Amino acid sequence: MASFIEYFRSFFKGASSGKKTVPFPELDAALRDLVENRRVPGLALTVLHKGNTLFQKGYGYADLDQKIPVDPRKTIFRIASASKPIASMALARMVADGDIDLDESFYAYVPYFPRKETDFTIRQLAGHTAGIRGYKGKEYALNKPYSIRDSLEIFRDDALQFKPGTGYLYNSFDWVLISLAMEEVSGMSFVRYVKEKVLDPLGMENTQEEVPGDLPENTAVFYTRTRSGFRPSVEVDNRYKLAGGGFLSTTEDLTRLGRACLEGSLVPAETMREFLTAQNVGGESTYYGLGWQVSADPEGRPFVGHVGNGVGGYSNFFVYPEEEIVISLLINCSDPKIQDYLDLHVVPLILNQTII
Repeated sequence: MASFIEYFRSFFKGASSGKKTVPFPELDAALRDLVENRRVPGLALTVLHKGNTLFQKGYGYADLDQKIPVDPRKTIFRIASASKPIASMALARMVADGDIDLDESFYAYVPYFPRKETDFTIRQLAGHTAGIRGYKGKEYALNKPYSIRDSLEIFRDDALQFKPGTGYLYNSFDWVLISLAMEEVSGMSFVRYVKEKVLDPLGMENTQEEVPGDLPENTAVFYTRTRSGFRPSVEVDNRYKLAGGGFLSTTEDLTRLGRACLEGSLVPAETMREFLTAQNVGGESTYYGLGWQVSADPEGRPFVGHVGNGVGGYSNFFVYPEEEIVISLLINCSDPKIQDYLDLHVVPLILNQTII
């Protein structure tokens, strides 16, 4: 059986060989600048190369008032949409076990969801081509103790935005529906299924759902950036959208997921291939697989992973199969407007220098 790395190399012909090394002083300075210029309250970065830790460090504060520094191994962040690759890996396990068919109708698993004008499949939900709408207004910051099933009231009566398979609309409600289907099939809660099938096997001990009022030790304070600095973010309850953007985690834990993606240690390569291949709509790539972004950086190097932006949390999680590098960067702040800086300065510093 060919590994996913071998598949990816054949799929992206002409990609960089990636024999590079990190210039630690320059990378360190680039990250320190983000804190010193008050663009982020705190951040953590862990980088793996061929399964080994290449770089790991925290910057700034997990708690500004208490001056608690960020620890890249222990500080727990909201990872926002970087939750989707976790949920995707759990769905891939279910597909590999023959419990869910990606091309089966969603209604085969959740028959009580209101019928739409056109049927749609699990694959279309996972690739954001089903036509389900995105957030309206402040729905991204709801603070209601919804179960996954109860949360359907938010969007269940809305029409599809387009005929399934004819468009692409990124959203988190797609993954709410997928997680509900997984609960119906498995007979257990989504959070329990993910823990048993993904988190525990990979040793992701600091990855979990966020229960309001019962945060785990070492959880960062969640901030929102303002003109005058940072203030604690509004209270939210993300449990209903755990699959799409509700997990808490550490940079070290996320790199364990990336390593499993590279090594094929949790899901067979042929199944991962389906999840890590970009979907097409009208002959054009969506640059999105099934729960994973599938794209290339500004220098043309292919990667899979996810960027996440949520209330009080921002994330970059990238897997570079050619270079066998996993990058996990987490920030305890809502969108700090630094993605261009990360893309053009931080990631290249990790990838562009010679690895000895």
